[in-house]
Amino acid sequence: MTHQRHFNAMLDNPAFLPADTAHATLVGRVWRPDLGGPALVTVRAGLLVDLSAHAATLSELLDRADLLALVREAPGPVLGPVQAVLANALAATPDPALPRPLAPCDLQAIKACGVTFAVSLLERVIEAQAGGSAARAHDLRQSLTATLGTDLSSIRPGSAAAQRLKAEFTARGAWSPYLEVGLGPDAEVFTKAQPMSAVGFGEAVGLHPDSQWNNPEPEVVLAVNGRAEVVGATLGNDVNLRDIEGRSALLLGKAKDNNGSCAIGPFIRLFDDGFTLDTVRAATVSLRIEGAEDGFLLEGESHMQQISRDPLELVRHACGPHHQYPDGFLLFLGTMFSPIQDRGAPGAGFTHRLGDVVTIASPALGTLVNTVQRSDAIPPWTYGVGALLRHLRGGRAPN
Repeated sequence: MTHQRHFNAMLDNPAFLPADTAHATLVGRVWRPDLGGPALVTVRAGLLVDLSAHAATLSELLDRADLLALVREAPGPVLGPVQAVLANALAATPDPALPRPLAPCDLQAIKACGVTFAVSLLERVIEAQAGGSAARAHDLRQSLTATLGTDLSSIRPGSAAAQRLKAEFTARGAWSPYLEVGLGPDAEVFTKAQPMSAVGFGEAVGLHPDSQWNNPEPEVVLAVNGRAEVVGATLGNDVNLRDIEGRSALLLGKAKDNNGSCAIGPFIRLFDDGFTLDTVRAATVSLRIEGAEDGFLLEGESHMQQISRDPLELVRHACGPHHQYPDGFLLFLGTMFSPIQDRGAPGAGFTHRLGDVVTIASPALGTLVNTVQRSDAIPPWTYGVGALLRHLRGGRAPN
């Protein structure tokens, strides 16, 4: 099945928005071809409404004290049915006159937390022990899980029990820097992508051409404004190169930050009485990977209840008196889903193939869909902060 046939099947039963969309307050960004630049939008009664007259950037909008009222009530031009815009992003030949979805962030820093689930801790230790080799990972996984098990969810990072487990890993010759951030008092928080560089719904994510072992990382992403207030959440794909990072933790930048390696969307859902941090804490995030040509199918779920550090704790590790973000930031909370299902030879584990369709979904947040290509083959990132400033001054910048 080609990826377009899969897209067509999805379009027959669109479920890209939250299950309770009628009660959800959504904000995001689209590219308006008629204006040659991005616009801030919300969704009302199934229609995209342009809010650009009320804030220059999404960063500024999320700082508004009247955020919820503005998004729900402020007037603005209607850009068309939201489902038509999302469906157009997946079409074989998109209509160039329609807006196209963009990642729901602009000036914000894009940060990410790693090793926040027990399964991801085991996989990171395996990566380091395997030296980036997928072939060695299979035997190491069997050995570690046989002796230590996989149910580490009750271990609180920084606790005495966590330190004992860390010592046991070390005694078995399985020490890695991931043990420190997975079991120690300090969380791993790194810069995932630069402001304006994330791709949105329907766009291709990119794999560095040097990588031969890689995977998606489906995650919940918090939206934090310039006052360090958590104001909403969305979905993200923290595309990961397991062989590059497995060779050395110091190659994290090459493994994580490449053209198209960060996908976010489709919209940020703002917190209100019906959608809170407790909703995020109880969320289920599903992942579906479908091969474009080989018929491969992988499906799984992550449960946020199994996270080892509370989302607010992760926010405190990212910002506070030690570090401020005046334009706000988006924070990936980490994933428990490291796909290990064999694709091809037995014991080879999972790795992407070009053309894969990656679908990440959660009932309260909607669905993020992207295809997989090489980072040097997808459109280069050209529209940065400078281009946005020129657009806001009235001078069009190239798309």
